[in-house]
Amino acid sequence: MPSKKHIISGWLRILFGLAVYSFGVHLTIAANIGLAPWDCLGMGIAKHTPLNYGSSMVLISVTAVLIQLLFRERIGFATILDAVITGNLTQLLNDYSPYPENHSIGLGIALMLFGFLFISIGMYLYMSAEQGCGPKDGLLIAIGKRMPKIPIGVVEILLWAVITFAGWLLGGSVGIGTLISTFGAGAVMHLFYSAIHFEPRELKHKSLKETITIPHHSD
Repeated sequence: MPSKKHIISGWLRILFGLAVYSFGVHLTIAANIGLAPWDCLGMGIAKHTPLNYGSSMVLISVTAVLIQLLFRERIGFATILDAVITGNLTQLLNDYSPYPENHSIGLGIALMLFGFLFISIGMYLYMSAEQGCGPKDGLLIAIGKRMPKIPIGVVEILLWAVITFAGWLLGGSVGIGTLISTFGAGAVMHLFYSAIHFEPRELKHKSLKETITIPHHSD
């Protein structure tokens, strides 16, 4: 059973990791060259249901968590924090962005690639606390465990390609940014995780229940 000090230090690591992750997402949005795959799918769902875009994204996250449960993945503290913090912090960064709207394809591609790097760093930081994954990241890991011989970055490319195709079939907008996201995010993840020898599928996550029931006498 982990100590209270270990759990709390993990919470701080998760918060910092999600902040880095959110900054990365903000950069991909600031790139202004197209929707990310999950956003493309959310837009497509909104076109065929009474749901608006925001509600569609919530539905996607809930579905991702349900699939994780089906695969017997643990839902931890980071899962809850990701759902609460990442979207709101990204929106805050977007609202108070200090730089003007980008209209350059070249700068947009650079911003997007740097965004992928920050996202990968943020994922490493919060996942390595071993207290669960965010809904979409957890889905990636759950699927990746069923494909153990394929690098996790390549698994993300395959997953995002399916998501992009589904979004396109439903009428979601697919642009150059969508295609760069589909193939670039996984490539950056693969290179970064290979460089630091990080394999997220090997982590032993603690469930929310295990985190809450830590013994009070531990130090």
